[in-house]
Amino acid sequence: MKISYNWLKQFIKTDWNAEKTGELLTDLGLEIEGIDTYESVKGGLKGIVVGEVLTCEQHPNADRLKITTVNIDGENPIQIVCGAPNVAAGQKVPVATIGTTLYTAEGEAWTIKKGKIRGEESHGMICAEDELGLGESHDGIMVLDPNVKVGTLAADLFKVESDEIFEIGLTPNRADAMSHYGVARDLKAGLLQKEVSLELITPSVSSYHVDARAFKVDVHVHDYEKAPRYCGVTISGIKVKASPAWLQHRLKSIGLSPINNVVDITNYVLHELGQPLHAFDGDRISGSKIEVKTCEAGTKFTTLDGVERELHEDDLMICDDRKPMCIAGVFGGIDSGVTEHTSRIFLESAYFNPVSVRKTAKRHGLNTDSSFRFERGIDPNLTEYALKRAALLITEIAGGEITSDILDTYPKKIKDFEVRLSFDHAQKLIGERIPEETIKSILTSLDIKVNNVTEAGLGLTVPAFRNDVQREADIIEEILRVYGYNNIATTTKLNASISNSSRFEDYKLQNVIGNQLASQGFFEIMANSLTTPKYIELSEDLDEAHNIKMLNPLSNDLEVMRQSLLFSGLEAVAHNINRKREDLKLFEFGKTYHQFSEEREEHKHLSIFVTGNKTEARWNTAATPSDFFYLKGTIEVILERLGITRLKSAPTDSDVLSEGMTLSLGKTKLVTFGLVKKSVLKHFGISQNVLFADFNWDNVIEVAKHNKVKYSPISKYPSTRRDFALLLDNKVTFLDIHTIAKQTEKQLLQSINLFDVYEGKNLPKGKKSYAVSFIFQDEHKTLNDKQIDKIMSKLQSNFESKLGAELR
Repeated sequence: MKISYNWLKQFIKTDWNAEKTGELLTDLGLEIEGIDTYESVKGGLKGIVVGEVLTCEQHPNADRLKITTVNIDGENPIQIVCGAPNVAAGQKVPVATIGTTLYTAEGEAWTIKKGKIRGEESHGMICAEDELGLGESHDGIMVLDPNVKVGTLAADLFKVESDEIFEIGLTPNRADAMSHYGVARDLKAGLLQKEVSLELITPSVSSYHVDARAFKVDVHVHDYEKAPRYCGVTISGIKVKASPAWLQHRLKSIGLSPINNVVDITNYVLHELGQPLHAFDGDRISGSKIEVKTCEAGTKFTTLDGVERELHEDDLMICDDRKPMCIAGVFGGIDSGVTEHTSRIFLESAYFNPVSVRKTAKRHGLNTDSSFRFERGIDPNLTEYALKRAALLITEIAGGEITSDILDTYPKKIKDFEVRLSFDHAQKLIGERIPEETIKSILTSLDIKVNNVTEAGLGLTVPAFRNDVQREADIIEEILRVYGYNNIATTTKLNASISNSSRFEDYKLQNVIGNQLASQGFFEIMANSLTTPKYIELSEDLDEAHNIKMLNPLSNDLEVMRQSLLFSGLEAVAHNINRKREDLKLFEFGKTYHQFSEEREEHKHLSIFVTGNKTEARWNTAATPSDFFYLKGTIEVILERLGITRLKSAPTDSDVLSEGMTLSLGKTKLVTFGLVKKSVLKHFGISQNVLFADFNWDNVIEVAKHNKVKYSPISKYPSTRRDFALLLDNKVTFLDIHTIAKQTEKQLLQSINLFDVYEGKNLPKGKKSYAVSFIFQDEHKTLNDKQIDKIMSKLQSNFESKLGAELR
């Protein structure tokens, strides 16, 4: 939300600078995300002064140029080469001095420099109105009033307005602060705590009166639940035209485009007071009747943006006696809006049910300034005041007269909230005791009425516009934010409870593996659990019937809960690749969600994504691309870290992987991994290979819980290594050698390693050579050669008899 500081200071006359005020507003809970500068003329006409043309002579080297001398400071005239056909001696003109920055119509900056034009020096520029941003004409230079004093700043002459604009990150509960008046109300309370007492100035409507009861519109509200309060008045004899400069500047400063004086005033009051208004062309209201009601489902209605929409049976509409004219609280219709031909209007000011407006806006995909406020709940008691304020502005700016009494349909008044505050409870939640007088002062400054005071607490009435303050805890929050969180002393004592939890708690193991992956160069991602239902089409393993759908989705791309972590991860991969980060190692701990009959299930997963190079190119080494075995190694290290070994591997049955494996412990599947299919990657615009691993984290945790850690002290006696070079048939595997070796020597043989494989030249056809090492160690004594030779002899004999091996 944008707030103009100049506009804000119309309500509260503070002399604080914008930065200091922004800090206070942030402390009050209205977080200032940034402060921008607004200028009614880009550049603020800095460096532009009024000069007087003293002489004007023909340029000796150019027919269309003239050499002028211009007085800009009353002392030393400067020479300027000018190409305007209307320049002449005696004129008062705007002069851009050396170093001045001007802007093109497209907003591109360029700077005035000293230079030579066709051999003659030029020390500035005499400007046309389009060059200054004051108009569109470029027929010649601007000729100013001859009575203007030389040296006058153009910014003062043309009344350039400069402003500072707060960008407020407003939280959804703060409906009361969705206007300049609302922010000023908070600012007043904050300043009071800084011992700065300022009056909150509100626009006067005391001059409001009915000029003539000449144009009456009857109002009939059919649904008071959806429209608890509805006000309106007619204004006749208006002239619709462009708004005055001050009004246009106010709207432009907060990012709005002026339309015409009537519409601009409704927008002005909306952002001034927080009350949405709507003006109907009085001559287009059939039967001079307003019907506030719902229409039949499927009714066609074209909104101001030219889009034809189908109405829902619960959409509240503003209708005349023939047709709908406006979606209540959301968007006007194209056939009832104010145009340049409008001469009389019906001005609406209402309070619509927040839930009704929110549902209607979501159904039609509309988000307007009006719906933004109605959805959160505006002040129901501001409706008539805002109507009078707008009516007075319209008669002042657009002319005309008020031609009806105010029609105010408000059968059941929305009540204020009664809340009881306990001083002891406030102290308990805040952490220290705030003086009772300070509490009363803060609450009063927030328009919260103190009804009664006792030793134990306060009886309070909270105004209806603070619909987020209905409990004692809400009152305490209001006290604390105005008092200042920074003013609460930080305790030097830290209280903590020691919990007795298993080392196999999910979060503990997640931290262990997360830190391990991070140390290997992986980055953790956190994707949205909401996704698009279209991803179901990319995998036959996913079933649309298992989707958990949102009742009120934010968009079509966030309509269902995800059934797989693959697609949200590929979105992150594509996002990075599109920004030239092509070497990626990512992981995510997240959940998948499924609907089975009447039950819903959540499953925790760990997903890993690898693409591009695993190591960068260096001066002495080439880049190393990531491959299937790098991912496999990463997976095995994770499982080993959790003590999970002796896994079975099998080809994957996942239809999103072109090559892959599944690792299981018994019948429990732990992880599926492999190369993502090209057809899936194409959907995300990814042209490079992506490796993906999906851990069923619930199964991994369950298996890890039953893992028993075995350990033994490091032996004091040395180990011994012996090698064999075996000539074998091609069909013999290392697993065969490993199995026979372990069966041959179960006690002293510690490990077996294959360190070389050779096939080809100098070997018989169908043969290969394995170089295998054997590590021997006795836990109780040092082995001697005789013992080892005996074991090696047995190994040789078994390899020869069972595998047909030959020593090379």
